[in-house]
Amino acid sequence: MFIALLCWSIYSYLHAMFAPIRQEAAAEGLKVWEVKLSSLGLTLGLVGNICLAFIFFPVTRGSSVLQLVGLTSESSIKYHMWLGHMAMTLFTLHGLCFITFWTETKQLSKMLKWDDLLVSNVAGEIALTAGLVMWATSFTCIRRKMFELFFYTHYLYIVFVVFYVFHVGFSSACTILPGFYLFAIDRFLRLLQSQQKVCLVSARVLPCRAVELNFSKSPGLKYNPTSSMFINIPSISKLQWHPFSVTSSSKLEPDRISVMIKGDGHWTNKLHQKLSSTSPRTTHLKASIEGPYGPASPDFMRHDTLVMVSGGSGITPFISIIREILSQSNTKTVKTPKLLLICAFKHCVDLTILDLILPVPESANAAPLDFSCAELRIEAFVTRDKEMKPEDESSSQIQTLWFRQNGTDSPVAAALGSNSWIWLGAIISGSFVIYLVLIGLATQYYIYPIDGNTNMRFSTPAKAALNILSICVAVVVTATVGFLWNNRRSSSQTTPVLNRAIPAPTTTSPATLSAEEVESQPRNAIRQATTVHLGKRPNMNRILLEVEGESVGVLASGPKKMRQRVANYCQSSIADNLHFHSISFAW
Repeated sequence: MFIALLCWSIYSYLHAMFAPIRQEAAAEGLKVWEVKLSSLGLTLGLVGNICLAFIFFPVTRGSSVLQLVGLTSESSIKYHMWLGHMAMTLFTLHGLCFITFWTETKQLSKMLKWDDLLVSNVAGEIALTAGLVMWATSFTCIRRKMFELFFYTHYLYIVFVVFYVFHVGFSSACTILPGFYLFAIDRFLRLLQSQQKVCLVSARVLPCRAVELNFSKSPGLKYNPTSSMFINIPSISKLQWHPFSVTSSSKLEPDRISVMIKGDGHWTNKLHQKLSSTSPRTTHLKASIEGPYGPASPDFMRHDTLVMVSGGSGITPFISIIREILSQSNTKTVKTPKLLLICAFKHCVDLTILDLILPVPESANAAPLDFSCAELRIEAFVTRDKEMKPEDESSSQIQTLWFRQNGTDSPVAAALGSNSWIWLGAIISGSFVIYLVLIGLATQYYIYPIDGNTNMRFSTPAKAALNILSICVAVVVTATVGFLWNNRRSSSQTTPVLNRAIPAPTTTSPATLSAEEVESQPRNAIRQATTVHLGKRPNMNRILLEVEGESVGVLASGPKKMRQRVANYCQSSIADNLHFHSISFAW
């Protein structure tokens, strides 16, 4: 539909511009095809503005606009990519048309023209150059191999937007103002949240080069399963931010939020080495958090049976779902679905990730979870190991580390508190009123005396700069006031984190526990619910035939090929009219 809109817009603009084309060519002393080329270039630029009007909405992570249309920040990224590709294709053709036109009409000197009243060509060329650099580094082959290059060059969006406004003038740039305004507020609020140092309470180090980080959080911070958050650890890199899926449940762990990180890259491997090293042992680890971001509400509770299929570290979002359902099943207030977790790992040592289904107890006297209330079955497949080796048993130890807290550390809290949508609406409306007041004063006492009382005209780029400055001041003032007000209120409602003696690191291993100790721990319920298949891959057709329930939800997380295979199995199951009434699939 959007592509149809663009095609219709191109046709509409060209139809209107080509009607008097011969008269214009005769008046300007140009050939008809040259005037048509100029009109085509202008049309492509105008249609590119339509793409630019929507491009900022998908990357406004904290906005309620995404939630209103049923999207999360992760699922909306693809729309930002599509819009970016379309916009840059149109803008590149727009620039090429005018360069060709100027070359054919011997007017190449216009490329260096900075017009104070009409269109500034130099500003457009700078904006296009910045856009081309961002576009070139955003293709999959470059983004996956050199993610940092892609990440840092994307900050050129600031240059792109500023010189785009200088190029077309602020009045024409108002087409992109709603999306960019929401993005600017969201980005500044995320910047304020990321400046706080948060409390890392504990960490669990797994032998499969994975770690679980447990942060202290404000009880007022609520989030749904499958959420994610961005983490920065200055001792590893001051600039790098990485997104990770949340493994905790805000209902089960009201004072904690946790993520699992698998050592698959330079940054994650350095984190694993830092935590697993015994000399010197890390006793305090500074971190900054941005988020969490996730769906507005979980929709998996409506099913009778929930089938979760994961590959490798793709199990992470499913841990949060299992903890959420375990919490609700223990309260016995709602009906919870049956759970079937199908997870595939490469090696036997990776099975230790299943132990993360149980959260770290806040104290030794914490009441254990009652697993009898939840119907959980785990089918674990180890694809590369055909037998369990003795060294796999001896190496399956999970080390729990505890960290010292500093007085400057804060719990993870929402940027705008529990009623964030109310505060966000107040910031948007309040900042826009401040912007209107500022630009009104500037127009009355600075712009109008020149435009209205002299023969001179106020510079169009200068007007655009004043509007941009007014927007920035309005956003910074209102967002800062809202953030500090909610931060102070959150601090007064949260118990301060004080220094305490660091417990010695503990090691959990099934081989070192007696039968009585194992029976007394909920971990034994996880092991009893788990069936391990060595040297095999999951047979989805057989598994779906064994699933019971009229309504079945299937979730897949992991490599793209695996997710596509699961989707094909679900489609074939629907075509074969299996015994359940309905089946839905998502990844």
